Amino acid sequence: MSLSTSSDNQNPKSTSIDLSNAESLCLLRLSAIGDVCHAVAMVQAIQRRYPELKITWILGKVEYQLLQHLEGVEFVIFDKSQGWRSYFNLKRALKGRKFDVLLHMQVALRATIASLAISAKIRIGFDRFRAKEGQWLVTNHAIEPQATPHVLEGFMGFAKAIGVTDLTPSWNIPVPATDTEFAKTLIADESQVLVICAAASKAERNWLPERYAAVADYAVTKGYRVILCGGPTQLERDLADNIQAAAKSGLENQVGKTSLLQLLAILKQASLVLAPDTGPAHMAVTQGTPVIGLYAHSNPGRTGPYTSLDSVVSVYDKVIREQKQGEIPWGTRAKGENLMSLIEINDVMTQLDSLLKRNPL
Repeated sequence: MSLSTSSDNQNPKSTSIDLSNAESLCLLRLSAIGDVCHAVAMVQAIQRRYPELKITWILGKVEYQLLQHLEGVEFVIFDKSQGWRSYFNLKRALKGRKFDVLLHMQVALRATIASLAISAKIRIGFDRFRAKEGQWLVTNHAIEPQATPHVLEGFMGFAKAIGVTDLTPSWNIPVPATDTEFAKTLIADESQVLVICAAASKAERNWLPERYAAVADYAVTKGYRVILCGGPTQLERDLADNIQAAAKSGLENQVGKTSLLQLLAILKQASLVLAPDTGPAHMAVTQGTPVIGLYAHSNPGRTGPYTSLDSVVSVYDKVIREQKQGEIPWGTRAKGENLMSLIEINDVMTQLDSLLKRNPL
């Protein structure tokens, strides 16, 4: 088996590789929920170009719960909760296996170490500027540099590097019938429902509960049901309780009561989703549901809901200019515990009105 490539293997360089004669590809992207949603679009673009290619995806334990039914993909679970044993377990799982190509798609020391368990002739990583945390040491090819990419576009750079030309993102994440039925029981077809996934991974990235409540009450006056969704952590449960307490209307609380696949099915049934920079916002994108994203700490041009970037409410540009001088590197995060309080209720309601006009009752 031979692969056609325009680059040598001495140093990581931008490449153009034809996988027409390849048999196997390994993808290393361990986390997080939003990022693996972006990666699915890339994987399925590769599958359209190389339908016979065997794809193995090394993925985190939690993320696997969302993607476990993805067609044409073998998953190898990397359970970081096992500490150093996770690396030995990965090495054991891949013992004796050799891949034609590795797509090393995670810039993290954990992923760099994990990649040492993967045997592959061609090892593609990010361009030298982005290949941090030692990634450049364990790769021998690089995707093209990108000045201001969205995370999804950065991932699509890997597909482009192996000869994929149709980079239009689309998603097909299979959901078991029982989970779909669960969601349709909760939200009947053609129902008008706003789903609020209020919690991000860090409390400082959450909007104020009384402001979520005000928007929820406004949506109810427009004829919408409002359902709160999210994971089982205490942070998420407390935030949902506080939103309910502040609301004047009755809000339905599903926080901590659904699996990831049930949540995905709910997001598909929803009319609109309101969320900060969090995984469910990107899950909603995969289901074709409009999202109002709330951003202060990260650049929505890089991490916003890809198909709803025109519906984002963001104070990031204002904040980052106040914190940084001169040229600001793409993706620079703003710092501060109270930045989300700068997002005004009226600005969110304006976006809500705009989306409601596009999707009238």
